[in-house]
This record gives sequence, structure tokens and C-alpha cells, in this order.
Amino acid sequence: MVLAAAEACEAKKAEDTRILELDPADSGFTDFFLIASSANQRQTQAIAEEIELRLKREFQTHPNSVEGRRQGEWILMDYVDFVVHIFLAEKRAYYGIDRLRASAQAVAIDQLKTMRMKKTRAARKSPTRKVSAAGRTKSDAKTSGKRGTPGAK
Repeated sequence: MVLAAAEACEAKKAEDTRILELDPADSGFTDFFLIASSANQRQTQAIAEEIELRLKREFQTHPNSVEGRRQGEWILMDYVDFVVHIFLAEKRAYYGIDRLRASAQAVAIDQLKTMRMKKTRAARKSPTRKVSAAGRTKSDAKTSGKRGTPGAK
């Protein structure tokens, strides 16, 4: 979901998009910060709307809370596992949120894409048992025709 949100930022021409993986010992409330900047308030609001639309469409999820949307200077979107911060460029420089989390590790968008591709390949390789509409696997169906087993005719 973090990657989809970052891609939404890029689609709306956000500037200096960064993903910070937070240290669990330092921050028990979320795993990632997604931080982006914009040139004006309308763009900040458009970025937030695009993130919300993509995550709703692709993951059927909504932010737990959204702050600052009306003003558009600093919009915070809480998705529990990650928090999105969209700033006007001058507000981001003033608050320096990138520096507040010194123990956080910057994660490149390309790294997240690579991680996602590895997970997808691993999921495709793992054997899965196919279940019929009756709730039986293929191996169950073969044994069900034998005498003395449930489902025998």
C-alpha cells in the first residue's frame, strides 16, 4: 500500500517523495512515513485525493483519519501501518519532519518495487491446494468414491 501511495504522489507530480521505515523501538504507532511536497495548496489536496482513491480502488481501504485537508498546507493521512505527510515545500522545510526521525531508514521506491516483485514471484511458486465448490480438494475427491469413506456411492 505504501508503494501505491508513493506512485499516486508521483502521478500528481509531488516533489521530493520519501519513504521512511521507522524503527519499531522508536515508534510503536506505525511502520512507515511517506513524505511528499507540493508547490501549492491545490496540488497538496490533489495528491491526497489521488492517494485516497488509489488505495480505495486497489486495496478497499480508507484512511483511519485525515487532518489538514481543508487548509492544504500539511495533510496527514493515517493508514495505521503507514502515515502520509503531504506538505507545502516551505512548511516541510520549516517543520523538518525528515530530520525528526533520526533512527528511521530511508527506503527507495525502487527497493519497494523489487520487494513487491519478489513477494509476487514467491506467491506464484508456492503450491496451493485447489478446492472444489463442494469444499473438497482433488485428493479428497479421489478417495471419496471408495467404500467406507464419507461421500461413497
